Amino acid sequence: MSGNASDLSIAVLGAGSIGLRHLQNLRALGVERLACFEPDAVRREQASREVSAVFLAELEAVWEFAPAAVVVAAPTQHHLALALAAAEHGAHLFVEKPLAPATAGLAPLLQLAEERRLVTMVGCNMRFHPGPATVQQLLAERAVGEIAAARIQTGSYLPRWRPAQDYRRSYSASPMFGGAILDCIHEIDLALWHFGPGRLLAAAVVSASLIDLPTDGLAELLIRHDIGTLSSVHLNFIQRDYRRGCQIIGERGTIDWDFQSRRVTVCDEAGQPGRTFSEPEGWEINRMYLDEIAHFLRCLKEGEPTMNPLQQGFAALEIAEAARAEKWRI
Repeated sequence: MSGNASDLSIAVLGAGSIGLRHLQNLRALGVERLACFEPDAVRREQASREVSAVFLAELEAVWEFAPAAVVVAAPTQHHLALALAAAEHGAHLFVEKPLAPATAGLAPLLQLAEERRLVTMVGCNMRFHPGPATVQQLLAERAVGEIAAARIQTGSYLPRWRPAQDYRRSYSASPMFGGAILDCIHEIDLALWHFGPGRLLAAAVVSASLIDLPTDGLAELLIRHDIGTLSSVHLNFIQRDYRRGCQIIGERGTIDWDFQSRRVTVCDEAGQPGRTFSEPEGWEINRMYLDEIAHFLRCLKEGEPTMNPLQQGFAALEIAEAARAEKWRI
């Protein structure tokens, strides 16, 4: 597929906060033929006041619109059905994380996407944050040599995520479709992006009872990567402040990324701080979402694989699903 963004027709499925963000960013990138499927009339009306698009109440109307690509931004439990319907209609796919609540039933989607040579991407926007992107570049340069281990963590407070919505009624609160492990799957994705394929060795999962939810609220995962690196991944959405970052132990030094300080630091063989990489001046959070969807559009126009196709989203989901197993709950 070739041409400019203005030549593309794209449908966003879901007009919640992330769906609305994608609509606005697609419009900002020059996509003129833009539609949005949203069955909730109130949400549809609210979104129509925010961005110019064709708003549709019925899914069948999306296929009459004939989009070249579909962005699945509905709640997690609807991802698989919507993505499969889009693939059956020959639409290229951008699916928000996580790919689905579980791996069961995903095989037909993966097979269909491959058979039809669809350009696919799972939306893990943290790959486009300057912090993890810099870490990835340093690892590619072997800045600290062979990697022995890493600690990747995120912690935040779910009740503050979506101020306009009661968190107890959000999909994040669901024991089946939500929970910290699925909602915070970004850090699992980063572990696999930085260090390659791996398997879950062990996990400990604690409930979200501190915020009165029956789902998982905190988890510690231990992943052994095929290259030998051991990564420890901490996920929670029950702590009051916001923390995010990673520490990577290499044979010739360490790499540290801290979200709050907005920089990546490399410590040398003597254990002293060396190179420091700060976020670009004026960088804002929406930039990573904009860059993410721009990457998808670029791959779509050039007919090339994206940096995070469905198969990689499936691999992250496999680890998340294994961590959610009852045997790890304490």
